[in-house]
Amino acid sequence: MNRNDVTEKIITVKVSKGIQWADVAKKVGLSKEWTTAACLGQMTLDDKQVKVIGKIFGLTPEEQKWLKVVPYKGSLPTPVPTDPLIYRWYEVVSVYGTTIKELIHEEFGDGIMSAIDFSMDIQRQADPKGDRVNVVLSGKFLPYKTY
Repeated sequence: MNRNDVTEKIITVKVSKGIQWADVAKKVGLSKEWTTAACLGQMTLDDKQVKVIGKIFGLTPEEQKWLKVVPYKGSLPTPVPTDPLIYRWYEVVSVYGTTIKELIHEEFGDGIMSAIDFSMDIQRQADPKGDRVNVVLSGKFLPYKTY
């Protein structure tokens, strides 16, 4: 058994029981975005969170232990993603990445946006021409330091 096996079990139970990530997040007490990432094997859960997730998905004590292991981050199997939705994000970064970089550097200086001190919010935005996906990424600015 490994973390991927636990992730697969979580997804299997989610599908078979019709569980929604937002409902899981409410029970855990965290955002749907972070909770989903944790259930998909990208975050480390604490004892309290593990008990809640374990109960929801019927995980054994051994399976629950895997949720507390620091994961290998990055879940894409190929350098260029093949899933159409994920590929579009790759496309956004490919087309607008240099623009995002330039504008962040112009506003903040030489540094990066943290993906650790970070939050994300994904919402449906109603639009008469077709609903839109509204994604807000918020990361702390980390300036490069001289030494």
